[in-house]
Amino acid sequence: MSGHSKWNNIQGRKNAQDAKRGKVFQKISREIYMAAKAGGPDPSINPALRLVIDKAKSANMPNDNVDRAIKKATSAGEGEHYDEITYEGYGPGGVAILVHTLTDNRNRTATNVRVTFSKNGGNLGETGSVNYMFDRKGYIAIERENLSTDEDTMFEKVLEAGAEDMEISPEVFEIYTAAEDFTTVRDQLEADGFTLAQAELTMIPQTTVSLDEGQQEKLNHLVERLEDDDDVSEVFTSAE
Repeated sequence: MSGHSKWNNIQGRKNAQDAKRGKVFQKISREIYMAAKAGGPDPSINPALRLVIDKAKSANMPNDNVDRAIKKATSAGEGEHYDEITYEGYGPGGVAILVHTLTDNRNRTATNVRVTFSKNGGNLGETGSVNYMFDRKGYIAIERENLSTDEDTMFEKVLEAGAEDMEISPEVFEIYTAAEDFTTVRDQLEADGFTLAQAELTMIPQTTVSLDEGQQEKLNHLVERLEDDDDVSEVFTSAE
């Protein structure tokens, strides 16, 4: 993972996401609904639901919103149905882009994503055109402020928990895991007494692309426009 830090990107976009909090809650509610519909309302035996509930907590989503989405999924009747679709393409400077969506209207979503790419300096690609450039990984961040654990000790604990790698910066320990080991590592670190600032399954690029200031600004604008779409749940890029 050397050279790829998610933390600065997460912090840099936090304020923008705060401004869109209502839309974020709406998207997470949809994910909770789908997870509960597929695997039941009990997060202790439904790992997918537990992951989404953790995501809701990280976004400071009220418990009432979470409960409503679960109850809606488990109420009588067929209810709503959503499809998970991934779109792949390229942005400014040849950056690879993955767009994960959850939609009840495939045609609407496909049209919106295609138009957003074309109007904002990107190109929508074929299925499989960039997905192979990313690895599904678990990502955990532990802020170092007020943390007494030194780097060597932290590294030992991370390895003992089953993680693959750890990046170190003055602000944070960034921990990467295999996707299938994510919950085990996360739970062990919490059991060890660490407070997790971020914990999620994500897509990590195998290699990154360096952009100049103008290209980066255009990419940011493209990603923001994609994330504005109600059907888009996550956007990943290979930008450095």
